[in-house]
Amino acid sequence: LDRAVALDDAGHDFALSTAAAKHLANAMCYDDMIRVADLKTRSTRDRRVRREVGVKDETVLQVTEYFHPRIEEFCGTLPAGLGSYIEVRPKLAAFLDRRINRGRRIRTDSFAGFAALWFIGGLRRWRRRLLRHKVETEHLERWYALALSHVRDDYALGTEILNCRRLIKGYSDTHARAQSKFDRVLSALDMVKGREDAADWIRRLREAALKDEKGDMLDSALKTVASLSDGPGSSI
Repeated sequence: LDRAVALDDAGHDFALSTAAAKHLANAMCYDDMIRVADLKTRSTRDRRVRREVGVKDETVLQVTEYFHPRIEEFCGTLPAGLGSYIEVRPKLAAFLDRRINRGRRIRTDSFAGFAALWFIGGLRRWRRRLLRHKVETEHLERWYALALSHVRDDYALGTEILNCRRLIKGYSDTHARAQSKFDRVLSALDMVKGREDAADWIRRLREAALKDEKGDMLDSALKTVASLSDGPGSSI
C-alpha cells in the first residue's frame, strides 16, 4: 500500500490510495477449495443456515454442499512445485481432470462429509506454500505494478485499473469467467492509453463486464474501443 500512498496526494482526494487499500485487501482474500471448505464447516455457518430456513436448534437439519472441482482447483491445493509440474504436462493434467472434474454433493450433516471438508479447510495453515497462493500473488503484483506505472502520466487511469479488481470474484468456473473478463478489459489499455478519456473508457468497459454475465455488452464495448480511429487525446 505504501507504493500507492507515495504516488498520491490530497489534490486527488487520495482516490488512488483508497482504491489500492480496498482492492489489495480483497485480492488477498481469494476463494479456493481450502477457503470454501473452511467457511462451510464453521459453526457460524450452521447457525446462519438454521436461521435462514427457520429451523430450531433441536431439529435435525440435513445440509448438502455442491462442489465441482476442476484440475486447476486440484493443482492449486498442491505444493507449488508439484502443482506446476502437473499443469505443464497436458497428458497428465487431462488424465487427472477426467477423474476430478465432476460435480460432488457432500452432506456436511454426516460425519464423513463434514470430516472431508474439515480436513480440506485445515490446509489453510500451509496455504502460502501452495500453487494457488503463488499464482494469486504473482497476478496481484502484475496488476498492482501495471496500475501504478500509469499514475504519473494519467492518475485517473491508474485508479481505474485498480478498480478493475472488482471483476475478479468467486471460485472454480465463476472465477475463471471473472478472470477472463478482467483480462479482456485490460487488453484495451494499449488502445486507449494516451487519450484524455482513457480512464473513462476503462471504467465503461468494467461496468459493461459487471452488468452482463454472458459478456455480450463487453464484446460490444471492446469493438467500439477497437474502432477508435482518432489520435490520442481526442474523445468520442
